[in-house]
This record gives sequence, C-alpha cells and structure tokens, in this order.
Amino acid sequence: MRAVRAVLDGNRDAFAVLVERDLPAVTRVCYRVLGNAADAEDAAQEAFVAAYRSLPDWRGDGPFIAWISRIAVRISIRRAHQRRPVDWIDAASLDGQDEMLDPGGRRVARHFAGAAADAADATDPGRLALAGEEAAVVRDALRSLEEPYRETVALRYFAGLTVPEIAEACGRPQGTVKTHLHRGLLRLRERLDTLEAAR
Repeated sequence: MRAVRAVLDGNRDAFAVLVERDLPAVTRVCYRVLGNAADAEDAAQEAFVAAYRSLPDWRGDGPFIAWISRIAVRISIRRAHQRRPVDWIDAASLDGQDEMLDPGGRRVARHFAGAAADAADATDPGRLALAGEEAAVVRDALRSLEEPYRETVALRYFAGLTVPEIAEACGRPQGTVKTHLHRGLLRLRERLDTLEAAR
C-alpha cells in the first residue's frame, strides 16, 4: 500500500517495487489463461502498464495483487480471443500419412490423438502433448463462458484468488461471487462435456 501511495504522490520509481514484487505471480496468472510463456510475459507487462495508468481509479479496498490479477485475466482472455490457430504436425510424419484433424480442425499426429495418457510416464512427449491439448480445451471452454462467470472462474482457478479477494477486486458481495463461481463451473462442465461428446 505504501508503494501505491508513493506512486500516486508522483514517485514513478515506486511502481518498480510493485512490479518487482508481483510480476512473477501476474505472469503465472497470464500463463494459465494463455498457455504460452512469451504471450504470458507480454500480457503481464500490458497488465502493469494498464494498472499504472488506472492507479488513480483504484479503490484500494483489497490487495494490489487481486486488482492487477483481475486486469491480467481480462487482458489474457482478450489476447487469447485474438490468437490465430496453430497447426500441430507430427515431425516424424511430414508426408502427411499419419495426420488427422482434431475436433478443433487442427492437424495432429494420429498416434497422439488416440494415445492413452495413463500408459505413458510424465516425461513422455506424447503424454505432454495430450496434457497440453487438454489444457487448451479447458482454456477454450473458459473463454466461451459469458461474463461474469468467465472472470470469476478465471480469478479463482487461474489467479488463485479466494472468494473474499474476488469480491473485493470486483466490488461484488461474496454471496454473488459464490453464485457466479458455482454457475460458471456448471456451465464450464457442460461445455467440456459437449466437446468430449463431439470427439
């Protein structure tokens, strides 16, 4: 709080204290939404720039990290919507004989598409690829949620904020946050079930 007051009093260097302290946590939040380290770093930097510009409007009724995490989640979700899809290609089968399309229309190696995750160990590239695909499916399903469910679920599970912290950051009663979280998780489950049924 002292650093925030110093920035508001005109000490621009005091903002560096906030960046140094909270940048790793904000970058992790962005990574959980985006799934890409470089994109997460860019989004985290954008979140700090936005926070610096909006600092005079911050109510200060909660932790700074909760407020900037909310900004970071929104920026990350917006950036995720603007991304172009990536084609995943098995390097071992460049002739195209062993490729197929996943439900999202991306090319994947046939043996990755049907691999049993429990048969491989944690360092197996096939298992890692499947885990990455699953994480991408969850991120896509989250992005398809409407507000305020998307923001509430992202703040709880990607930013790691508690219900009271989300309530403070969003200016909502805790009961409302709990309702949004519950309904958001139900809708997220429905979307994931629909995607699973389509496979």
